[in-house]
Amino acid sequence: MSTQGKTDSDDTSFPASSPRRPLYFVQSPSGDSHDGEKTSMSLHSTPALSPMGSPPHSNSSLGRHSSSTRLSGSGKTSTHGGHHRKGEKSWKEFDKIEEEGLLEYEGARRRHSRRCYIIAFVIGFFLLFSLFSLILLCVSKTHKPTITMESIRFQQFAIQAGIDSSGVATDMVSVNTIVKFKFRNTATFFGLHVTSTPLHLSFSKLNVATGVMQKFYQPRNSHKSIKVVVRGTNIPLYGGGGSLGINPNGTLTGAVPLTLSFTVRSRGNVLGRLVRPKFYMRMNCAVAMDFGNPKKKVSVPLKDSCTCRR
Repeated sequence: MSTQGKTDSDDTSFPASSPRRPLYFVQSPSGDSHDGEKTSMSLHSTPALSPMGSPPHSNSSLGRHSSSTRLSGSGKTSTHGGHHRKGEKSWKEFDKIEEEGLLEYEGARRRHSRRCYIIAFVIGFFLLFSLFSLILLCVSKTHKPTITMESIRFQQFAIQAGIDSSGVATDMVSVNTIVKFKFRNTATFFGLHVTSTPLHLSFSKLNVATGVMQKFYQPRNSHKSIKVVVRGTNIPLYGGGGSLGINPNGTLTGAVPLTLSFTVRSRGNVLGRLVRPKFYMRMNCAVAMDFGNPKKKVSVPLKDSCTCRR
């Protein structure tokens, strides 16, 4: 009777030493992986009992699960934030590189433009300077110097028989003269450096006397009187004296046709050595001298007997 007297509650009771079955939690899916709070709420709100109706675990175990869920959620959020910051950093670096490239391009373009401007300035300067120099040269060419022949004074003109250096007997002539002329610089903005070829006094295309003019500088818009000694001693005539009327004492009885020729060169420095106009005057004078009195010093005017070729 005692064995049958067990109640249904005794049959259905579980011994205290029976093992507890684990709890199962259902986590509702969420679109945002970083929403840790919703996950924890779903864990609290949807506990599943074991089939035997055992009570759930203690609050401590549930708290641990909630904490782990929150940590995992926060870890995902921080991971997404780190990726976002890395992306921003890479874009900033790209923008910085692009900006540096643009700055380098702009600097190169400015340097190229500056170089082009310098080259254009130099070329333009040389063109303008060349044009200015050409204008100065053309203007200076219009200011030509002039020469006025004044006279030739014969101090000696004698013919006598003699022998040349090779031993040939011939007539010998000795001449001593002074040539006077005036040189004038008509330029108003530059001076002239003046030189001359030797002055030649010839008879029948034979030089009987020679003289040299000293070079000089003539200031602007001024003139100078020049004297040149032209002489020759014992110049052989080689038969040229046959046309001359010679007295037994060696004096001449008639006029003697002579020719005086020389070239005057002048150069001006208008703009240093860059603009240097040059002028040439070729003088040719016909001199007809009558030696009636050999002791008399004869002066022959040359004003109307000379020609000038430039």
